[in-house]
Amino acid sequence: MYIYIIMNEDKIIVSIVEDIDDIRDALRVLINGSDGFECIHVYADAEEALESMTKKDINVVLMDINLPGMDGIDCMKALKPAMPNTQIMMCTVYDDDDHIFNALQSGASGYILKRTSPAQILEAIRDLHEGGSPMSSEIARRVVGFMQKKGKPSKAVEMLTNRETEILDFLAKGYLYKEIATELYISKETVKKHIHNIYNKLHVQTRTEALNKAFKR
Repeated sequence: MYIYIIMNEDKIIVSIVEDIDDIRDALRVLINGSDGFECIHVYADAEEALESMTKKDINVVLMDINLPGMDGIDCMKALKPAMPNTQIMMCTVYDDDDHIFNALQSGASGYILKRTSPAQILEAIRDLHEGGSPMSSEIARRVVGFMQKKGKPSKAVEMLTNRETEILDFLAKGYLYKEIATELYISKETVKKHIHNIYNKLHVQTRTEALNKAFKR
């Protein structure tokens, strides 16, 4: 499944590529029934999506891994050179290390599981569009656990303030910007400013790169 997003006035315009009819239809209903979102295109395989998608101005792609023919990770690799400014988030049933790290190393900016609640799917799409790198909590735990096994925190982390380190820990646990704001009793905009500072200090652009740098992966 892919969902790609472009902005149309006040709405996030969404397109879906999913080979399972019921899931595709459910996502379309979810998107069109939610304020601030609209679904206008659906595709059943990666090949059809690739042919059409590269001709459009797209901000975000939400992509399944298991598709007929070309899989989602290979499709993402084909999309990235043609659409370097497009952010891609995996939405899949796979929660094993091989799929997770293959997807993230291939350019995914986020990774959520299909069992994620509808409200959290919408929040993840919005979070990604606003510059975040959302992950399901169990995916984030796998990522940070793997990185911690690979090495101790790098000296780069020493440049972070206590608040920035605290927010980095929440990012490692898969928290969305809105959830971090709630936990720390600060605004979402303040969270975004802290994360911008973290990325600048670590010389990275995404959550995955920040965790890579922080834990010397």
